Amino acid sequence: MGTGETVQVAAGGKPAGLAGQSAGLAGQSVYLDYNATTPVDPRVLEIMLPYLDTHFGNPSSAHSFGLKPHAALARARAQVAALIGAAPAEILFTGSGSEADATAIRGVATAAIRSGVGRPHVIAQATEHPAVLAACDYVRDHHGAEVTVLGVDARGLVDPRDLAAALRPETVLVSIMLANNETGVLQPIAELAGITRGHGALFHTDAAQAVGKIPVNVTELGVDLLTLVGHKFYAPKGVGALYVREGVALEALIGGGGQEQGRRAGTENVPYAVALGAAAELAAADLAAGSADRLAELRDRLQRELQMRLPGRAHANGSGAPRLPQTLNISIDGTLGHAVLSACPNLAASTGSACHAGTHRPSPVLAAMGVDEERGLAALRLTLGRWSTEADVLTAAKAIIEAAG
Repeated sequence: MGTGETVQVAAGGKPAGLAGQSAGLAGQSVYLDYNATTPVDPRVLEIMLPYLDTHFGNPSSAHSFGLKPHAALARARAQVAALIGAAPAEILFTGSGSEADATAIRGVATAAIRSGVGRPHVIAQATEHPAVLAACDYVRDHHGAEVTVLGVDARGLVDPRDLAAALRPETVLVSIMLANNETGVLQPIAELAGITRGHGALFHTDAAQAVGKIPVNVTELGVDLLTLVGHKFYAPKGVGALYVREGVALEALIGGGGQEQGRRAGTENVPYAVALGAAAELAAADLAAGSADRLAELRDRLQRELQMRLPGRAHANGSGAPRLPQTLNISIDGTLGHAVLSACPNLAASTGSACHAGTHRPSPVLAAMGVDEERGLAALRLTLGRWSTEADVLTAAKAIIEAAG
């Protein structure tokens, strides 16, 4: 494939043959932890590798060694922008989703203070990723901002009326995630963003779990800032991006050189940006080929198997709301999630968020939804991806049913 700009996906949302599968999935275990991280697609790896050795130059260099990296960086920016319906100039490369979230929240709050807002007000909601909540805590503790955290209902959804009631004249930013990392629940972002922008504030959404899994268009959503992360859709860990709508005032977290339009100093990580761009192009083709429908069918098959074989005991958390097509959060009465997974050594999955793995305490997300402690401790997060098959689903269901007793 060389350093080609185009990657190929077969019809049906599946990679073209077994050659498309990550070598890391070739073992005996069934991998159902795609929300924690995805393997790097071999096609992505092939495209990025030349920029680690052959095309190693600094993209800011005017000599010949910088030309191809410069062009590759521009191409990657355009590929990422195309996936979410943005302009290339609106894409800011970051080192992670957490950095993108911090840049959005801290950057907007700091810019507001510089513009004369004495004590800015920021709104988030209870089931956000810890990166968003940490950034909100930072602007409260270091910049004197006021922070409001909205509750959610039993489905995990924010009530638009609660947001409208929480907005104040000094509100500068609302940050509400598009898709929850544990339950897959999709918030009504277009409606929430419309309320926010009608009030004159900016709207950020952490779309790390959504981009590449469902169609995402920043214009249709009406958002001003959006976070996406490479390792959630088959690019390497250590690269992400923040969409910043043209005209949004944003202070840089990292000062220094003028890279990324002065919003993130430091020589650009060209190989990883190239990988993110390639992964974005693959994701767009996957979605066009029906990958979301294929994964929704597998997810629903897994849920039906568990509920049919464990009658009255298996309860899907967040199932009353729109969800990501490949995410199933399910609690099995009379079990502990970590004990079930320990009894399934050939199944890779999570108990709630991977960011809290091993703590053996109820998920804060489920607690915010009103799920009681017993059911929260019984929760399993089973997430599918590009190479998941019906055989994987049946194997996983059998192992879980046997472990649940």
